[in-house]
Amino acid sequence: MTIKEIKKLPKIELHCHLDGSLSKEFIETKLSAKIKQSELSVSEDCESLDEYLEKFDLPGRCLMDEEGLEQAGYDVLKTMHEENVIYAEIRFAPLLSVTEYMDTEQVIRSLLQGLEKGKKDLGVEYNVIVCAMRHHSMEQNYKMIKKAVKFLGKGVCAADLAGAEAQYPMREYMELFRKTKELGMPFTIHAGECGNAENILDALQVGAARIGHGIAMRGKKEIQLAVKKAGVGIELCPISNLQTKSVKSSAEYPLREFLDEGLLVTINTDNRTVSNTSMTKELDFIQKMYGVSDSEIQRMMRNAVDVAFVNDEQKERLRKKLSGKDYQA
Repeated sequence: MTIKEIKKLPKIELHCHLDGSLSKEFIETKLSAKIKQSELSVSEDCESLDEYLEKFDLPGRCLMDEEGLEQAGYDVLKTMHEENVIYAEIRFAPLLSVTEYMDTEQVIRSLLQGLEKGKKDLGVEYNVIVCAMRHHSMEQNYKMIKKAVKFLGKGVCAADLAGAEAQYPMREYMELFRKTKELGMPFTIHAGECGNAENILDALQVGAARIGHGIAMRGKKEIQLAVKKAGVGIELCPISNLQTKSVKSSAEYPLREFLDEGLLVTINTDNRTVSNTSMTKELDFIQKMYGVSDSEIQRMMRNAVDVAFVNDEQKERLRKKLSGKDYQA
C-alpha cells in the first residue's frame, strides 16, 4: 500500500499516551510560547528511554488545569481524525495532574469532556486508560484507581501500570492489580519494554488482558505460548521501541516473530509527538522494514478490535467500520 492508501484506512489505536501525543500548536498556545520541535520530539539518534522521557516536561505542564485537560483531549482526537483513526484508547496518569485545586475525579472528568466534544465533532470513538505510576505508592495508585472506577463504562475502560520498568519490576505491584481486579477494573500492563521478561509472566499471573510492548519475550517461546494461550493482546509500538533502545537494532525487533507465532499483535504509536509518528507512519514503516502484507495489517486491526476494552456491541460496530470498501486489501 502507498502512504496515501494507508492514511485512508480505518485504523484503531490502543496504546497512545496523552502527554506524549499533544500537538506542537496546542502546547505553544497553552504555554503562550514558541517551542522548537526538538524540545518535544526525540532525534533519530535517541540513546535511551531516559533521554526519551525528557520530552514530556513541556506537555505535562499543559495538563495542570481543567481547561488544559479538556483541550488536550480534543487535540489528540483531532490529530487522530486527520489519519482516519476510528477508535482509540488514550492513556494518561491522573495523579500527575492533581493539584490543590483539582482532585482525581476533576482531572478525569475534564479530560473526558474534551474527548467527548472531539467524538461529537470529529466522529472518533474513544476510551481512557488510567495509568498507575511505578514511582507512586501502592496507596496513591489504589486510591486513584478506586476513583477512576466511578467512570468505568462512562469514558474510562481500564487501568495500566507505567513508568520506569527496569527500576520498578512488576512483582512489586501484584497486590495493587489483584485489588484492581477485585474492583472490576480491566487492565493492561507495561511489561517487557525495557525490563525483564519475568514482568510479562507476572502481568499474566495477576490477570492483565494486554501487555504494553512485551519486547523482552523475543526468542522466549514458552512465554509467547503462555501469552497466546491466555488470549492476551500485545501492544507493539515499533518506532518508539526502536527509539528507546528496547532492542539494539531494527533487525532484532520481534514483530515478524510475534506475528508468525500467532500472537494478538496490535500496532500503536505510543507517543505521537515525542516519537514524531502516526499510525500511518507506523504501518508504512513495518511494511517496508518487515515485509508486513496488506492482509497482515488487516489482521492486526482485527486483533485490536478483539482485545479492545469495549463490549461486544461496540466490537461489532468497529468490525463493520474496518470492513468498509476503503479497507479491502
